[in-house]
Amino acid sequence: MIVRTTVKSIQDIMRQDVGVDGDAQRISQLCWMFFLKIVDDQDQELELTRNGYSSPIPEEFQWRNWAANPEGITGQALLDFINDELFPALKGLQVSGKQGDRRRVVRDVFEDAYNYMKSGQLLRQVVNKINQVDFNNLDERRHFGEFYEQLLNDLQSAGNAGEYYTPRAVTAFMVDRIDPHPGEILFDPACGTGGFLSCAINHMENNYVRTPKQRETMQGALRAVEKKQLPHMLCVTNMLLHGVEDPSFVRHDNTLARPLISWNKDERVDIVVTNPPFGGREEDGTEDNFPTFRTKETADLFLALIIRLLKRDGRAAVVLPDGTLFGEGVKTRLKEHLMEECNLHTIVRLPNSVFKPYASIGTNLLFFEKGTPTRDIWFYEHRVPDGQKAYSMTKPIRLEHFQSCIEWWGGKERRGREETPQAWSVSAEEVKARGYNLDIKNPHAVADEHGDPETLLSELARAEAETAAYRDQLKAILAEALAR
Repeated sequence: MIVRTTVKSIQDIMRQDVGVDGDAQRISQLCWMFFLKIVDDQDQELELTRNGYSSPIPEEFQWRNWAANPEGITGQALLDFINDELFPALKGLQVSGKQGDRRRVVRDVFEDAYNYMKSGQLLRQVVNKINQVDFNNLDERRHFGEFYEQLLNDLQSAGNAGEYYTPRAVTAFMVDRIDPHPGEILFDPACGTGGFLSCAINHMENNYVRTPKQRETMQGALRAVEKKQLPHMLCVTNMLLHGVEDPSFVRHDNTLARPLISWNKDERVDIVVTNPPFGGREEDGTEDNFPTFRTKETADLFLALIIRLLKRDGRAAVVLPDGTLFGEGVKTRLKEHLMEECNLHTIVRLPNSVFKPYASIGTNLLFFEKGTPTRDIWFYEHRVPDGQKAYSMTKPIRLEHFQSCIEWWGGKERRGREETPQAWSVSAEEVKARGYNLDIKNPHAVADEHGDPETLLSELARAEAETAAYRDQLKAILAEALAR
């Protein structure tokens, strides 16, 4: 595949540059450059198909005018142009505030972007390689989209950047169960690199989108926010690769910075699919925005926000850690609130290895609908495939691993569910009696057989005796050696 070969050769060139340190910086550098090429290719197509269209990027900074010529500026002149002219100009773009203003997208992407490369000659080599990809060629764009997914996957091993990536099998399963339709307002309040958004777009295009008008309706109902610069840039580029002309709905902001009460009815949404960051702490003062659930635990604050943001009959699929299920204090109040306001109908329990190597932590997929209180909660225990001890980088979780859960699910109405060795039901009354502890183990699981206690004790005594004997032998050998 020419796209894969091209990107690999670009990465090899970057590794020679002293300014680029590690995968995260390399991907960030790649991203803003590919972003400019993608926007320019889109601009050239829109200029032909849309009357009066003009690029959001000033003429002298358009890719075609400084990068497309393989014999163009290079060396220190290229570095000076990028660092002293291109970046300041794009960071300072004036936006109109009108819907569909692509200048806002460009400015937000470059707001905290940085050129890490120090060699103008190597930078020119990278630019020339990028020119080999035509993003108006649907086949090349599809291949690049597939490779881009692999780049995002590589972030798992790029230090803290891994926190922005959710395994695509997990996002695809969650979106499939939520089943979004064009026109339903879909929101990811912590969108990372856009995995849930891209899965939702793919799902709707494969199942419901048949006309340009339906595609426009679908794109117009997407909403997303990302706090950090690198994943925001990656997400916007991801949306462009998925054919979204105006990805300005991906805002570079902190969803939790607003008081919970300030989210009004006009901002309610039909669907939330998200993997909010957990284990983290928000900055001082953020908890004041959530007076009923005062905590700095990020996942708890996002859960409170999601409950408020859903319309009546709105539905959500959220990744949450085990700690949310068994936690007390604020977590107890939050779970009580969730079960009173929403029908928490399903919890899929995932093994610890799903998010390796970024994290080895028990996670759960919570599915709920707003408007009626919870009566019964179904639990489904997802298991690692037979013959495999755990998921890993070389053997990651795949969508087909969820097939047994999909078959058990019972369709859109969740009818005909039955208890199985992996599925069980718990009433809301039982959960309340447990102090809203949702960390409920599989009652069908067979307890490990550890053996007879007396036999185990005798074996332990024998092992300790052997250890003592070996220790005495070692002491005797050492004493003899020292005496010589």
